[in-house]
Amino acid sequence: MNKSFDDLSIVDDYMFYRVMEDTDICRKLLNIVLRDKVEPITEIELQKTIADGGGAKGVRFDVWAKSKSGTIYDVEMQAINKKDLAKRIRYYQSAIDISVLERNQPYENLPELFILFFCTFDYLNKGLPVYTFHTICNEDKTIQLADGITKIMVNSKDAEKEVNPELKAFLHYMNGKVSSDPFIQKIEQRIKGIKENETLRREFMLINNFERDARNDGWIAGMQQGLQQGMQQGMQQGMLQGMQQGILQTAATFKKMGIPITTIAQGTGLSVEEVEKI
Repeated sequence: MNKSFDDLSIVDDYMFYRVMEDTDICRKLLNIVLRDKVEPITEIELQKTIADGGGAKGVRFDVWAKSKSGTIYDVEMQAINKKDLAKRIRYYQSAIDISVLERNQPYENLPELFILFFCTFDYLNKGLPVYTFHTICNEDKTIQLADGITKIMVNSKDAEKEVNPELKAFLHYMNGKVSSDPFIQKIEQRIKGIKENETLRREFMLINNFERDARNDGWIAGMQQGLQQGMQQGMQQGMLQGMQQGILQTAATFKKMGIPITTIAQGTGLSVEEVEKI
């Protein structure tokens, strides 16, 4: 059952990305994990969607942040262990790389990329509060391939083992323990402000209702089942076009109602650009 707006915490997607919308909080959390190596954040996008028109699986990122030098940070909160985190990180990396490197640009233009997953579980079951991965040579562990990608899994389950007091406080916070740590108190104030914001309350309810209706109507299940069963090409195309038309009509109705474009995009799965063109 979905949580009510008032019961949301930092480990719930909506609350997490609304908290991280504050660039100071986002940068502070990144610096806690990355040991004060993060430059000022110049751009933040919430629920950024990358959809491939060729039929590839789309991706929606919780928080997409960029520093003044162009480094990209994908920051995710994961409260449910779907047993696919390693492959998901691999796919996220490829989706980000394809989206940022324009046609005819050299590969050297790919930015530094950090993918961070804050998890309420130990995906690797090794008891570490933080797992950091780079591309290392098997034959000589001192050789690191300078591919510019850093992948980090943060595990709140083993919060007590973390030596960094600020990170330890945040991991305990993920587990529901509020401390007097200044950063935790700042997040608490941010969450309080979000819950007192009636516009955000309505936005959350709209997103929840849309997703619930989509499930009830069988849009998502119908599309997945149709593709998996290998329906005839004409039937597939007709079904997908019909679903897409319904989503576009719904988005158009929301737009006429004055609902923010970013909210419509989050609720329908369309990109902001697609909603703006309607």
